[in-house]
Amino acid sequence: MPALAFTLFFSCKEKQQKLTKNELSTVKNGENVNIERYDFDAFEPLLHKEDDTLRIVNFWATWCKPCVQELPAFEQVANEFSDKKMKVIFVSLDFPGQVQEQLLPFVNDRNMKNVILLDDSKGNTWIPKVDESWSGAIPATLIYKKGQRDFYESGFDYTSLKEAIADYDL
Repeated sequence: MPALAFTLFFSCKEKQQKLTKNELSTVKNGENVNIERYDFDAFEPLLHKEDDTLRIVNFWATWCKPCVQELPAFEQVANEFSDKKMKVIFVSLDFPGQVQEQLLPFVNDRNMKNVILLDDSKGNTWIPKVDESWSGAIPATLIYKKGQRDFYESGFDYTSLKEAIADYDL
């Protein structure tokens, strides 16, 4: 059902204001939670960096149970390899109307880092630009460094995520 909701959400032909990039924030428990909001045009360059940093780009949403279940694996790998040139980016596909009530508190409660909101309803256009094989279902993860790219339309646990990055030179 979440994949259907995702497809329906991103198939909507509603006119959307050009976002490029801006920041969402809230204060909770005395701490500032900041999340950058992107449309796909502003986000796309993050998918094509040609440097020596391994990037793990995880597409997820708070309403997606398998997505939430795999988050600790990504956080554990990010912590384990914090001394390496590796960056984990959490790309939230949460509905824009639920950001204040759902996404920001979720990110704050879990003390998540490197979270951005991809707020672009033209999924039929941008999903194949992430990877031609992507149906749009989440969780989904792009792992890349220089000329090497791997895309996974499935969830990870800690062991399978470590295996997926093992072929990359860290």
